[in-house]
Amino acid sequence: MENLSYPIGRFVFEGMTAAQKEEWTQQLQDYPQKLKALVAGLNEEQLNTPYRAGGWMVRQVVHHVADFSINVFIRFKLALTENNPTIKPFLEDQWALLSDSKDMPIEASLSMIEGTYTRMAALLKSMSMADFERQFYHPEKGSQMSLKQLLSFARWHSYHHLAHIQQAKERLNW
Repeated sequence: MENLSYPIGRFVFEGMTAAQKEEWTQQLQDYPQKLKALVAGLNEEQLNTPYRAGGWMVRQVVHHVADFSINVFIRFKLALTENNPTIKPFLEDQWALLSDSKDMPIEASLSMIEGTYTRMAALLKSMSMADFERQFYHPEKGSQMSLKQLLSFARWHSYHHLAHIQQAKERLNW
């Protein structure tokens, strides 16, 4: 069950080098096309299939990635323009139950992901290593988070959900 829930392992932050900043930024920039290619051709039944028992439908995963991406982008912008802002967490499990996540076609979210990740990559490329030391307060976690941690998490989280869909396709022979 662990590998179905965490197919690329659990998130661990061990710091960030300049080379990792470049690599992770490029991976985020490449992500929308990888996701789009992975879900291309999936039919309604497949999109409405949970990626694992007790997990979200593939459709909900795609919509969640769009929700996540706009929240992460805003967190970067807040931390770059304010002094240690407190971010607003979002209740992702509740968001996934809303009709736009459960019922809508995925094309709008794929467009959102493409646009948001493109803008985020442009922003990340413009940031200095010192910019990544900036922080925000995460009230749900009760702790500070640096932008280098956020970049690492955003990359992990994106590919974590890509792996969920990939595993479902392989397991279900799609």
